[in-house]
This record gives sequence, structure tokens and C-alpha cells, in this order.
Amino acid sequence: MSKKVILITGGSSGIGRATGNFLKSKGYTIYGTTRSKLKYPDFSDFPLLEMDVTKSETVHRAIQELISKENQIDVLINNAGIGITGPIEEIPEAEVEQHFQTNYFGALRVIRGVLPQMRKQRSGLIINITSIAGYMGLPFRGIYSAGKAALEITTEALRMETKSFGIKITNIAPGDYATNIAGGRYHAPVIEGSDYQTNYQMSLNLMDEHVDEGGDPKEVGILIEKIINTPSPKIHYKSGAFMQKVSVLLKRLLPDKLFEKLLLNHYKL
Repeated sequence: MSKKVILITGGSSGIGRATGNFLKSKGYTIYGTTRSKLKYPDFSDFPLLEMDVTKSETVHRAIQELISKENQIDVLINNAGIGITGPIEEIPEAEVEQHFQTNYFGALRVIRGVLPQMRKQRSGLIINITSIAGYMGLPFRGIYSAGKAALEITTEALRMETKSFGIKITNIAPGDYATNIAGGRYHAPVIEGSDYQTNYQMSLNLMDEHVDEGGDPKEVGILIEKIINTPSPKIHYKSGAFMQKVSVLLKRLLPDKLFEKLLLNHYKL
């Protein structure tokens, strides 16, 4: 059995929790993070560390607590994140900034937090959980797409910067899974009389429907274990329904306007 120590941000629910439980069943030492342990008094799946990825001091404190207990960090699964929807014109600027503070800068804080220990070990694996949405600008999810795309590109650069230290870095872009992300995402209000009202409401309904019909998030955990045991991981992985993964290929192969038309038809716009 592997004794690798794995840190999963956003480990108290959704993909993070499902992944943690799966990897724990395979013999890994798992630690998750949550913004507030008080919200999960009965959580007993695996230890939770308190970390708010938007606050550097809590990131540093949680990582140091883990190192003091285990003397190593072998794998970081950068999973903590929030959703956001709305017409780009109408989403409050503060909400856009908060979104990037969590989904992009938050992920970067945790990466920068574990890298010194991984460099010291001359080994480590960082898996950034991005999204199929990060490969394309989706209507009324443009801010979410942008944040995930930024993390995908950052991963490409980091891989090259840290290769000589024995550190491996990769992305997993999930599609829709049956998690609580829809309930936790920020929804810009549907404004009565707005020119976006009808199309935005229709798109919201479609997004929630896709999440409700999503697959088992344990699938991501299964893929992660394969990556952990892969000597030389790929740069990008996709996980989810067949058509969602195929959409990334179509984006690359089709003329831009034809792919845009497919998205417009899909979202009934």
C-alpha cells in the first residue's frame, strides 16, 4: 500500500470529498481542507485542516500543520473553487474579483505554499482541478471559464519551471458531476426587464439540469489515482461525459464560427 501523503483543498464536499474517500480506500494518507471546520463537526472521513485559500496566512498555517504531522507532502490536489454565473456586463465587479481570488489566486497560493517542501523532497505531484469550461468561453459562465483557463495555462508554465526539481504538475478538467457546486456558486440576479433576462434564465436552468444529471464524482478520484501512479503524467486530462470531452477536441478542429454556432444551438441562444 502506498503511504503517500495527499492534501486535497476543498475536501469537505463534492469532488474533493469523493476523491479523498476513494484514495483513502486505496491506502493513501489523506488530509482535506475547509474554510471552517465548525461547519463540519461530524466529518470523520479523513482529517480536515482549516484553510481559506483567499487568505495567505491560513494557507501557510495549514501547510505547516500538515508538514509538522507528516514531514512530507507528496501530492497536492488543488480542488477548492466556486462557481459563478451571469451576463458579464451585469456581474458586480467585486464578485468577479472574489471569484478570481478563490479559483485562480487561491490555487496559486496553495501551489506556492507546497513548492518549498516539494523542492526540499526533490519530488511531488500537483494536480490542478480546472474544468472543461476552461477550454471555451461559455455564455453566462464567461468569468468561470476565464479563471479555469488561466489555471490551465499557468500549469503549463509551472511544469517547465519545476521539472528540474523532480516535481510533476498536471491539470484535470472535469465536466459536469453530481455535486453541490450549483448551490454554492454565485448567481448574478436575473434582472427583471434586462435585455439578458430571458436568455440568462434559460441558460441557468440548463446549467442546473446538467449538474443534476452529472456523473459520480468518484470518477475523478479514479483518474487521480492513475495519474499518481503514472511516471510521466500528461499536461492535460479531461474527465466527464463523452460529449463534454469531445467538445474540447471539436473546439480545436472546427472553424471558430462553426464551433460558436454549436454552442449557441446547445444553449438555445
